[in-house]
Amino acid sequence: MFAHLPALLAAFAASAVEFIEALTIVLAVGVARGWRPALTGAGAALALLAGSVALIGPLLARVDLRVIHLLTAALLLTLGLRWLRKSVLRAAGRMKQRDEAAAYERELKLLQNPAVAAFGTAFNITLTEGIEVVFIVLAIGAGAPALLPSAVAGALMALVLVMFAGLLVHRPLARIPENTLKFGAAILLVSFGLFWGADGLGLALPGGDATLPALIALVLAAALLATRALRV
Repeated sequence: MFAHLPALLAAFAASAVEFIEALTIVLAVGVARGWRPALTGAGAALALLAGSVALIGPLLARVDLRVIHLLTAALLLTLGLRWLRKSVLRAAGRMKQRDEAAAYERELKLLQNPAVAAFGTAFNITLTEGIEVVFIVLAIGAGAPALLPSAVAGALMALVLVMFAGLLVHRPLARIPENTLKFGAAILLVSFGLFWGADGLGLALPGGDATLPALIALVLAAALLATRALRV
């Protein structure tokens, strides 16, 4: 019960980060080379990803739950700690903030070259970012089958919201505080990674699922302290 909302929020925030980065390139393709290759490329990648989830999802039920917990913990901690490190350094002023507007302009210049395939560019970026979304959703939901619908719902909400915003403004979503979004997603991913890792190692967590909010609070506190210590 305690894990459903964090699962939805983690999948939403992490997926939104990936979809915003993909949207920046797809918009550049649409503006520079036309919307047909941009939308068909992105759509083909999304269809391939959806088919992969439908294929992989049922297979997880055949794997020992403890093994799944350890694998998902490793994946979530690897991705979450990488994101958290960058977010802390950016918040502390030690790393440059990601600029979606600048990335958009760079991509527009690249697409002026007719040798650069428009369909392939949209397909590749959507597939690349989408693969991370699939891994995140499966990793969050694989630990407990009841959490998978919440994780999928979070990712779908992010997809719909980012697509709607992109179609509405036809510009990269540079005003969205992506670093803050990634910071929050990283906190949740690391917390879930610790949670599933402890369970996979057979460690008894006091309070069961109720331990997850405490882990989130501890990881957040540690990240804020690190940010304050590193601030220039």
